[in-house]
Amino acid sequence: MKSNKNAYKLAICGKGGSGKSTIAALLAKALVENENSVLVIDTDESNFGLHRQLGVGLPPDFMEYFGGKSAVLEKIMQAAPDWDSVSFFEEKLSFADIPAAYISKNGEAKLLAIGKIHEVGEGCACSMGMLVKEFIEKLRLNNGEVVIVDTEAGIEHFGRGIEKSVDAVLMVIDPSYESLKLSEKVADLSSSIRKPIFFILNKVDESNEQFMRETVGNRHTVIAAVPADPALSLAGLRGEEIMAGHTEIQHLLQTLAEKCGYEEHKNL
Repeated sequence: MKSNKNAYKLAICGKGGSGKSTIAALLAKALVENENSVLVIDTDESNFGLHRQLGVGLPPDFMEYFGGKSAVLEKIMQAAPDWDSVSFFEEKLSFADIPAAYISKNGEAKLLAIGKIHEVGEGCACSMGMLVKEFIEKLRLNNGEVVIVDTEAGIEHFGRGIEKSVDAVLMVIDPSYESLKLSEKVADLSSSIRKPIFFILNKVDESNEQFMRETVGNRHTVIAAVPADPALSLAGLRGEEIMAGHTEIQHLLQTLAEKCGYEEHKNL
């Protein structure tokens, strides 16, 4: 894949505990190994482990660049009820336009954290959702640049419209009834906004992989089945950096390079 650099935006979703942040980190590292520059956008206000998996420090909340959550929320409320008039970015922007103080880097893997919940009673994360939605929409990529949006658990991010400006949605499915049922809703939501949806089976073994594939069904695209890996689980438990090199992740990259390129060509 080194001779076939791409430029696309991916949203990774899944239920809590499915391993979406682990997959996001593995995917980012594999993309960097294939000579891409990767921006991981952490939109999960309760995730305090993704930065450790990427091998970087937790960057300051990007919300602070705009005055903090209170200032962002005040700007939103002043526009009520014309929510669509709210804008935080005057024009399109590139990787180079993102303030360096809000980026943590490990080589060509970069992490931007939209915001976290730090105090009791500080309010909901709706303002973060509006900020990141516009940010993803206005971010323009050069060849060899990839954005990975690590969303919060569940499907609230669909309600905020975050997926509207990505090129594809990846859902991580773990071996649980809840995860398999959620996959159908995510497929429907992605279809409603004409976004290609790809599934990644995570933590699979010989006893569950076939059942999971049959439940997801042939009408959906399973692009990887990542085996349960005790070493990977232990690294996550310890808050250690995880390493690339998983065969399924490399296969996933090749599939994305082909599928996203096709979908972009078809203007989906």
